[in-house]
Amino acid sequence: MNTTPHTTPAEDGFYMPPDWGRHERCWMAWPCRLGAWGEEIDLACLATASLARAIAKYEPVTMLVPQALIPVARLQLGSLVTIWEAELDDSWSRDIAPSFLINGEGGLAGAVFDFNAWGNKYRDYHNDAKLGAWMLEELDLPCYHVPMTLEGGSIHVDGSGTLITTESVAFNSDRNPTMDNRQIEERLAMYFGIRKVIWLPDGLIGDKADGQVNKVARFVSPGRMMCAVAGHGNDPNGDRLSDNLRRLKAERDALGRPLELLEMPLPEPLREQNGRYLTRSYLDFYLGTGAVYVPAFDDAADESAARLIGDAFPDREVVQLDMADIAHRGGAIQCMTQQQPKVS
Repeated sequence: MNTTPHTTPAEDGFYMPPDWGRHERCWMAWPCRLGAWGEEIDLACLATASLARAIAKYEPVTMLVPQALIPVARLQLGSLVTIWEAELDDSWSRDIAPSFLINGEGGLAGAVFDFNAWGNKYRDYHNDAKLGAWMLEELDLPCYHVPMTLEGGSIHVDGSGTLITTESVAFNSDRNPTMDNRQIEERLAMYFGIRKVIWLPDGLIGDKADGQVNKVARFVSPGRMMCAVAGHGNDPNGDRLSDNLRRLKAERDALGRPLELLEMPLPEPLREQNGRYLTRSYLDFYLGTGAVYVPAFDDAADESAARLIGDAFPDREVVQLDMADIAHRGGAIQCMTQQQPKVS
């Protein structure tokens, strides 16, 4: 029976592994927030199903689906994808599913943040807020509750003691208004087994999640990081991405190594009808067991982005999928997925 420990993961020897390790399965969630997707929800379901089927060719995929939507989801997902009935408010499993932890001795657990729909962007999020703990209970795994408000997509680790995040999310007034840098770093260290936090000021302009790090900087192997850079002179992100790159060039990881930085140009900046810039980044990829799943945005840079990411992961097949419809909600492939590491 699963437990809620009175200790922290670090005290119990758990830490968050990097996403390039072996996976037991991939967790996804079916699009269901009609008020946010509007008429595009059918397109979102098609894109979600296409991604799930592609990942399922290499590793098991479990799709979380509200009861009323199971018949439609089952038709689109096919036989390779497992369906779990779950109460959901939204479909971004990176942010609402638990962040899985290992201890190097075959142990598996999960860490769950307080979740408040990206700083109260939506009122109805109580199902998503309890999803991570519910999943760990169903999996009979220990559940560590992180005493702060963040999302899974707001942190990224190298598995060797380094975590990267953004100030625009962690210090957001609708998440952790009373915490300072030291308090947040202490919590990240205790619950994810890290020894060094790299801070970037901001993510992308227009990011509905306030600038999550997974769209601007990703570790791709120990000591190596892929960073978003402006691909066009008219990109409003140009200055902040140049600043991110400058800061990362001066950083070292938890082992004292300078970072090897790989630059990834963003697609052409596009605005929605309301004037907000679309949050489109090729770093929003999913690193699967045998393949890396790269978003395409119907942009001239799609092919070169797939090639650059493929060069970073030469042992994996590159599978590129159209995420133009998903990008209107502010995310893409990594935001839609959460890996469960395989333990021996």
